[in-house]
Amino acid sequence: MIFLTVGTIFPFDRLVKAVDEAIEANVITMPVFAQIGRTNYKPRHMECVPSLDKRVFDTRVDEATFVISHAGIGSLLIALERRKRLLVVPRMKQYKEVVNDHQLATARRFAELGHVLAAYDCAELPQRLHDMESFAPVFRKNEAHRVIQRLSQFIDEVAAHANQRTFAGLQHKHDVPIEAKSANRSDAP
Repeated sequence: MIFLTVGTIFPFDRLVKAVDEAIEANVITMPVFAQIGRTNYKPRHMECVPSLDKRVFDTRVDEATFVISHAGIGSLLIALERRKRLLVVPRMKQYKEVVNDHQLATARRFAELGHVLAAYDCAELPQRLHDMESFAPVFRKNEAHRVIQRLSQFIDEVAAHANQRTFAGLQHKHDVPIEAKSANRSDAP
């Protein structure tokens, strides 16, 4: 079974229709179960629901041979955590599916890293579906320690920069070195 998910916040008729047409044309020959959100297009060739609770969603991902999805980060991460092959089709601003092309950028980056296959136009869907048969994704590694290390380094750099600016500003304001001010204070230790 192929699991198609397009999220629940915005419609993604373009992808739902493309998958439905691929089933009709026998490009997709296995059953498809779809979570289609709010959509004006009503699929004729696949079982579908507007939304799924988390437990059922996760079960559908687990049961799937592979997943076709929009490039929403939540859907991407769930499929990848479950080590599923994933074909993403990003929503695009030019079709008024999103307000900016953040999904396009996400799809490109995940595809560059070998985590997913991406179809940037629904006309590419038949070829990408064929490619899924031999696609072996590079699964993400949990590297939380590296993220924490990079965040700590960034915070240290920001703090050091802020301290330099503060001290420089105080010195310039009074034209007296800070160390000299402390030494001249009667209550200085």
